Amino acid sequence: MYKEDRLPQNPKEGIVFLLIISIISANTIGPIIVGLELGFSKENYLETLKIIPFLLIIVVLIVRLVAGPLVGKILPKFVGPTDGFNARVLLNTLLNVTVISILMTIIGAWVGTKQINIEPFQNFFHSWFRNFGVAFWIELLVAQPIARLVMKKLHAKQRSKLVTEKL
Repeated sequence: MYKEDRLPQNPKEGIVFLLIISIISANTIGPIIVGLELGFSKENYLETLKIIPFLLIIVVLIVRLVAGPLVGKILPKFVGPTDGFNARVLLNTLLNVTVISILMTIIGAWVGTKQINIEPFQNFFHSWFRNFGVAFWIELLVAQPIARLVMKKLHAKQRSKLVTEKL
């Protein structure tokens, strides 16, 4: 994406941005999906908390190794030079959530049940559509806006510090 105050400007900021989104997503999407699958209860929530650190690592790896590179190749085919920031962010979110939710529908089930079996494939379409919907709206309405706000404030602070140093 082009240079924008609401987005990371360097690799260090990229890591912060990714961690903010990943931590928010793992702590909201996982418990909601487990609640929809097994019922919303304190016991199910506490069990979900036990696997969140593993899911967080898996999601970060998927983003860096699979979704990021794949979306990086696909996005330019759909985004033109006159498309605005919101259109770019929406398409980027849609593509990333699609890739991540497809993989996490399978991997997340394996991690959650602590066994590798074919069940996630047998129930894939039922589970994936639900998982995609939950993940997409959490990303679009919660995780991404918070991460962009942090970047915007960080860049404003950097500019303010730069102006102060010049005086």
